[in-house]
Amino acid sequence: MKKVTAIALIALGIIAYAQKNPKKMSTPHPTTKLPTTLAGNPLVVKSSLQYQAPQFDKIKDEHFKPAFEYGIQQQLKNIDKIINNPEKPTFQNTILALETSGEDLTRAVLIYSNLNSANTNEYLQKLDQEYAPIFAAHSDKIYLNSQLYQKVKDIYESRNQLNLDPESIRLIEIYEQKFEMAGANLSEAKKQELKQVNEELATLSSVFSNKLLNARKAGALIIDNVQELDGLSKDDIAAAAQDAKEAGHPGKYLIALQNTTQQPLLQNLKNRNTREKLFKASWTRAEKGDENDTRATIEKMATLRLKKAQLLGKKSYAEWSLQDQMAKTPEAALNLLASLSAPAVKKAKSEASEIQALIDKQKGGFTLEPWDWNFYAEQVRKEKYDLDENQIKPYFEVKTVLEKGVFYAAEKLYGLTFKERKDLPVYHPDVVAYEVFDKDGKSLAIYYLDFYTRNNKNGGAWMSNFVEQSHLLNQKPVIVNVFNYQKPAPGKASLISYDDVTTMFHEFGHSIHGMFANQKYTTLSGTNVSRDFVEFPSQINEHWALEPSVLKNYAVHYQTKKVIPQELVDKLKKSKTFNEGYAMTELLAAATLDMAWHTVTSADQIKPALDFENNALTQYGLLVKEVPTRYHSPYFAHIWGGGYSAGYYAYMWSEMLDYDAFNTIEERGGLTRENGDRFRKYILSVGNSVDLNKAFEEFTGHKPSIQPLLKGRGLE
Repeated sequence: MKKVTAIALIALGIIAYAQKNPKKMSTPHPTTKLPTTLAGNPLVVKSSLQYQAPQFDKIKDEHFKPAFEYGIQQQLKNIDKIINNPEKPTFQNTILALETSGEDLTRAVLIYSNLNSANTNEYLQKLDQEYAPIFAAHSDKIYLNSQLYQKVKDIYESRNQLNLDPESIRLIEIYEQKFEMAGANLSEAKKQELKQVNEELATLSSVFSNKLLNARKAGALIIDNVQELDGLSKDDIAAAAQDAKEAGHPGKYLIALQNTTQQPLLQNLKNRNTREKLFKASWTRAEKGDENDTRATIEKMATLRLKKAQLLGKKSYAEWSLQDQMAKTPEAALNLLASLSAPAVKKAKSEASEIQALIDKQKGGFTLEPWDWNFYAEQVRKEKYDLDENQIKPYFEVKTVLEKGVFYAAEKLYGLTFKERKDLPVYHPDVVAYEVFDKDGKSLAIYYLDFYTRNNKNGGAWMSNFVEQSHLLNQKPVIVNVFNYQKPAPGKASLISYDDVTTMFHEFGHSIHGMFANQKYTTLSGTNVSRDFVEFPSQINEHWALEPSVLKNYAVHYQTKKVIPQELVDKLKKSKTFNEGYAMTELLAAATLDMAWHTVTSADQIKPALDFENNALTQYGLLVKEVPTRYHSPYFAHIWGGGYSAGYYAYMWSEMLDYDAFNTIEERGGLTRENGDRFRKYILSVGNSVDLNKAFEEFTGHKPSIQPLLKGRGLE
């Protein structure tokens, strides 16, 4: 996932991620001498570390608020200079000045947003709620300013007569679209109403994220008797005991919740009552009627998003939101989901029949429920493919997968090399840092990884930037990948599942997209692309996890040091499409649920959250008893707090691009430097500087087709 937190989503919509480069241009606003009160604040000056990597050893929580205030003041001063400039609007004095207006605010927000997601505390959470509406108001001061909009529009209308390079013209077009979508052409009365809606939405998004983090922490399952954990490995049990001790429950066992509905340990737990308790702890985490209940919050958000869209002249929030995406319209997104839903549900029901047959064969005496699926599906997989997850897990040690797998594939494809940097400060002891070198040996980026789950970390896995790439500003990327793998007990090996392996390859796909950014302007740089394109590079990178030469290089038994035997590799490949009906159905249910929330055209269509969800999934044929949605509405963080509102379909859209493009790669020889260089040229390095539909067509030679996806997922 390309992560954008609530506060960053607002702030980065107004910030140019910019820093001046005196060697290449003079900045339109001179450097201001820092007030005495900011002396020693590492967030209001450029870091002296390589590529301006954050000075985590100097940054303190109390630095953020004054840095935010200073950054807001400085940007507004710079914006006022643009507005009050008596000269004729030009690309230099308007667009470029706007692009470089928020240097100080950018620095603080980029660092804060990831810390608040990956290593938060009560102070940072309160700061998020305090500043979400402030940043929303700040954004509106810029994008709803009629004078500024008129200057941008004048340049937009004459852009083709300005003798600018294509990327600069693209930048003008993007800014004009931002102002239009923000509501710059509304009447003053409607602008005031919109400002109020934006501030309230920003606050609610922050409230939701904080509630959900607390709900996830409070919802952890506490087990008194180790016998209830029958089926778990000794290491898993030791980790659960350690987690319980750290949480203040010595002598007990704690199973922390992941952000998805299904929980990883469900496939191993033999005790059906424990499975049911764990599943229900996950499902009900944010609907218990306590202070962490999110239902009223999301209902209010859905109502306000509809109001915002209608103020902006659109029938629904999705219609407004998709204007700048590849899909363009809600209808196009829903058509894609519908074309996949029927075959996915059909296969899921077939898989359910197989599982029920196994339960009956074992004289279980019960009907398959969601908390049974993974446990018995694993047995079906063993029976059909003679493959046991516990057989392959010892071959997947975290650091070996990273360095001998993810990095190895990147070296073969792109010529990249990596060097661990223990001299760079990190924000938590679990974090590791690397310097990345390009195929010519030149330093390319700084890359951080944060592997293990914590009770102060949001669920899921994501990529974020601490510094964005820009030729204009002489900036190179500083990137972080965050995961939520179970931390092993002290002295034990960090072993992960094959699903976790693909997650690592996936998130590195986002990172390499950011590392290969090759833009003049940060607004167009790297992963600053539409949601339905941003997952494409990450998903295509997953394919290399099973590429024979890559797999044999990293799948090494952590004890014997022997390479994974071909017999297990063959079983792994044969089982690749196993359980795909379930996997696709839970994903499609979530994507369709998101679109349902955001295609309502009247506030009275927004019912109580649980009723709304049931009705929506029933309407689209995706309410399958045994296959719950991947994200239940009360904890659907992507759409209520993660920047994917009306955009979760993007995973499926990007996967369509992924399977189609990977066919092209395979036809051209697979894992070769030539293919890597070509993918870098047409996809990874273009950012948002070109039309992304055309970029895909240039790489493949045709428009995207859904057939490779259906075949690859085993749905036809």
